[in-house]
Amino acid sequence: MNKPSNSRRKFIGQLSLGAAAIAANPLSLYADGRPGGRPLGIALVGLGKYSTGQLGPALRQTTMCRLTGVVTGSPEKGAQWAKDYGFPVKNIYSYDTMHQMAGNPDIDIVYVVTPNGLHATHAIAAARAGKHVICEKPMARTVAECDSILAACREAKVRLSIGYRLHFDPYHRELMRLAKEKDFGVFTNMTADRGFIMKNKVWRADKQLAGGGPIMDLGIYIIHGACMAANGATPLWVTASEHPKTRPDIFSDVEEGMNWKMEFPGGGVCTAQTSYQHGADRFRAEGDKGWIEFKEHAFTYRGMVVETSRGPLNFTPPNQQALQMDDFADCILSNRETPVPGELGRRDLAIIEAIYSAAATGRRVQVKA
Repeated sequence: MNKPSNSRRKFIGQLSLGAAAIAANPLSLYADGRPGGRPLGIALVGLGKYSTGQLGPALRQTTMCRLTGVVTGSPEKGAQWAKDYGFPVKNIYSYDTMHQMAGNPDIDIVYVVTPNGLHATHAIAAARAGKHVICEKPMARTVAECDSILAACREAKVRLSIGYRLHFDPYHRELMRLAKEKDFGVFTNMTADRGFIMKNKVWRADKQLAGGGPIMDLGIYIIHGACMAANGATPLWVTASEHPKTRPDIFSDVEEGMNWKMEFPGGGVCTAQTSYQHGADRFRAEGDKGWIEFKEHAFTYRGMVVETSRGPLNFTPPNQQALQMDDFADCILSNRETPVPGELGRRDLAIIEAIYSAAATGRRVQVKA
């Protein structure tokens, strides 16, 4: 595996700030979608809770893309989606027949929403079918799997984006703006906590399917948010410790919770924890001239409570997923880079791998992004 170059590191940092310049709705330029007036077609791979509760409804609000197909293990479920969203039954695929999408002009983009352990398989299959790819976060289970996805998309000459919806949320765009313009100075002290109580074992607590425990599922939001607050920088070093297990029956092969610290260039530090055995969703970043604090619902779809040293923020919450998918369609149509490329997904997996290594060894571990 080739080591990423310095230019690649710079590229990652620049792209992570790209969404800060996006206006509330920059998509009117291509309101008619692609040439011929048809919006780009999206097929959802996996029809679980996120597709059903968030992506499907969001695709009713998009202007540049629409739902034109699904990939599912249940023909009955696929038929119901076709009826509900008005696409033909010929656009229902199984996981084993994704390659047949290559001959279907109705589908331009494939959105992979299956468990983490299946992301690489399904993203690569979509790329080989000649479709642009959105891959839900975390991008994969390992950096090696991320590299395989990136290579497949390069070889197929298709675009790749990661489902970092918060780049399109006004509160998180304001966090990125503050980090870039240094209104509150450089954010040198960050703290965060994200968790919920898991009462029964589900796929998120299965290492083969999830790749790990709450670090993969919840901690990735903190990791990505801290990099936003660090002006797109990647941490240099991490330390970490796993929480003692109170439910080994559920968390037999993944962590139940994790404490960790990320050390950024210039002296910035983020101290964080995540857990499947307590509820929290908070993030705070402090500079020498002020602070911003996501007091409630820091990384959720709506209901954020955000205060700053200048007073509270009050933005109208958008549909994050609709903006995210419309922006990717615009990237394809206007031939510009996505602000949430595969390289960002790979970076975050490199940080996660360093955190796991630090927890396992008790040592301070360098991030090899």
